[in-house]
Amino acid sequence: MAVSDQLRAHLATGITTLCRCWAVNRRDGVVLGFTDHDVDLSFDGIDFAADSGMAARAFEQTTGLAVDNTEALGVLSAAALREEDIRAGRYDGAQVRAWLVNWADVSQRLVLFAGTIGEIERAGSAFRAELRGLAETLNQPQGRVYQKNCAAVLGDAACGVDLDAPGYSAVESVQAVRANKFLEFSGLGGFADRWFERGRVVVQSGAAAGLVGLIKNDRAGGAGRIIELWEAPGAPIAVGDRLRLEAGCDRRLETCRLKFGNVLNFRGFPAIPGEDWLMSVPRQGDVNDGGSLTG
Repeated sequence: MAVSDQLRAHLATGITTLCRCWAVNRRDGVVLGFTDHDVDLSFDGIDFAADSGMAARAFEQTTGLAVDNTEALGVLSAAALREEDIRAGRYDGAQVRAWLVNWADVSQRLVLFAGTIGEIERAGSAFRAELRGLAETLNQPQGRVYQKNCAAVLGDAACGVDLDAPGYSAVESVQAVRANKFLEFSGLGGFADRWFERGRVVVQSGAAAGLVGLIKNDRAGGAGRIIELWEAPGAPIAVGDRLRLEAGCDRRLETCRLKFGNVLNFRGFPAIPGEDWLMSVPRQGDVNDGGSLTG
């Protein structure tokens, strides 16, 4: 990052008024600011709290495509980072920016780091968060996978299904909750049994608002509908909370054609030979005339 003339002149004096600031932008839109200075600071529309107890280790930065990384250390508190928010996954993949700032003139600052939060460890009332640089995205697998089932995610750009279209989603209030993963509804009678299986639940109100759960089972039970999640969300779901349920897809060609009418966007290869075909050998009695083995 380029150093401004003003900050360079300040550094050249040999007597500096420097501190570090961090901004964390969670996936739910909440932005939090922290600083190791002893007074709150503000810039770029963000308030940086001085009493957060957050600090960072030395940054490891290199040229080339190596991933910049560091760690952020801090104390859990109601005013800053709460344990229930970490446990709920609200900081997973959150964007992080760090600056070197002249606290006497915050317009003199230098971006030290930009990236995302990786693994978070909690110990008592403290936490340690791994910070991953922007080059981390270069480590992600790219390209298509050749497989029978569809490689797209239902509703994404490759799939093209509009989950807001009638019949593909519903917003209902929870009537009963067990173990925070068995959810009972009474207003889903218009949907076929198992319609939401392999789909998603998006919590829209309550303590778990903004969290997403994956649906394991969808069964009619008693006078209502019972939705079982693969894993309980990190925050409690309560009776009366509003949830959006989205239709599920098992990524088979038949489901794409019959349930969604979207076979033109199917991103699988249903006719690709399986392992048994690849390992087959000629057998006595078979037609071994050099013709197609797939018929």
